Amino acid sequence: MTVGPQHVDPDSLAAVLRTVFAAREYHWVGTGTSNAWVWLLEHFQRLLEWLEHLRLAFPVHYYVLVGAMILLLIAMLAHLTWVVWRSLRPAAGVGAPAVMTGSVRDAAWHLAEALRLGAAGRFAEALAHRFLAAVLDLDARRVLQFHPSKTPAEYAREARLDDVGRSELADLVASLYRHVFGGAPCDAAEWQRFDARAIEIGLHAATR
Repeated sequence: MTVGPQHVDPDSLAAVLRTVFAAREYHWVGTGTSNAWVWLLEHFQRLLEWLEHLRLAFPVHYYVLVGAMILLLIAMLAHLTWVVWRSLRPAAGVGAPAVMTGSVRDAAWHLAEALRLGAAGRFAEALAHRFLAAVLDLDARRVLQFHPSKTPAEYAREARLDDVGRSELADLVASLYRHVFGGAPCDAAEWQRFDARAIEIGLHAATR
């Protein structure tokens, strides 16, 4: 008995072919595609397949893992937010140095103390006293109004100076934040530049 050829449904054949060619082995990429990109795509596909297998075989483990990944993502975002907030905090007005919130004397005393500390190599402390001396000098000239609760950035914003003087005061404040608050090393050259800039600000205030 002769058996004729069996009829195959074209739709079924097409479905089988789609399933076969959907496998990872039949994913072709152009020759110009980066090898690193191909490697990432392959491993990402394997990760998705592993997660799908885990979901089907061990659903409890799958949801525990997904929950842990979500918590890890939230923790990373929270940490990133905290780092950005702390980085931007000085520009928004960090509290003044201890020397500015403690016992405040006149400009001449703080200038002498700054020079003494600079000569002793305690440059960061010298910057704080030199800045306070400059602020008290500007207060005496009615360029700004001193108050222990104000931040250096507030003095830079309110100072009634010309454009050059305001720019120099802003640079002085930035240097103060970098070395006193940020903990960046301060050497003798930086201290001398800071002192010279403070003198220039006083000259701008005297000639305004």
